[in-house]
Amino acid sequence: MEKLEVSKLNHHFGFTEILRDINFTLEYGQVLSVVGPSGGGKTTLLHLCAGLLDVEEGEVSNTFVSSSFAFQEGRLLPWKNVIDNISLGLLAKGISKKESIEKSKQIALKFGLEEDDFDKFPKDLSGGMKQRVSFARALVVNPSLLFLDEPFSALDIGLKKELQAILIDMIDKKEISILFITHDLMEAIRLSDEILLLQADPGHIVKKFQYDLPQKQRDDKFVYEQTAKILQDETIINTFELELK
Repeated sequence: MEKLEVSKLNHHFGFTEILRDINFTLEYGQVLSVVGPSGGGKTTLLHLCAGLLDVEEGEVSNTFVSSSFAFQEGRLLPWKNVIDNISLGLLAKGISKKESIEKSKQIALKFGLEEDDFDKFPKDLSGGMKQRVSFARALVVNPSLLFLDEPFSALDIGLKKELQAILIDMIDKKEISILFITHDLMEAIRLSDEILLLQADPGHIVKKFQYDLPQKQRDDKFVYEQTAKILQDETIINTFELELK
């Protein structure tokens, strides 16, 4: 069975301790999010899990067949148009140019892009369109594990819900597993099977929250109620330094 296991993971930048004794397992078909204040080591943890940073202490074992990464910014290649940006991963896997372009066009349409957008370059795209292209590029390769680095933070509410709906449909069909980081508790509650709360200085897991209700059944009422509940949690209050009166 495919899974991601993190065991006794520590990390330093120079003499600064960033992460301490991180332990968790992401099973196949599961969505796990990491929440916590800025500077707590969330992005570093994600990069270690994705192999973008070398593991120095502890272990990260990833048996997922394939993975991809969507960043907070689009990170598109400025000299390539929309379709060529989306098809990068397919071409890297050895898929023919013709098939790669066809698959890229299909997923571009699924993500709300139009045929008139296909030949546009990143400089001609809005922030929302860039993020559509970024998601399409990450998912066109059919990854079994998707890493998300706050991909919704700069999006308007409509586009955020649109992209989340696509992911929720994939989650419901057990087509993907996801590890993502966010500051947004509502976003974490809407998408996650399990939430890890990371406290800073150094980053370490202080609490876990689990949700059994399928994502497709989590309407706004559920998300609002669970967010109100979690905001009353003493560990959440202390970690985010919230002052509730």
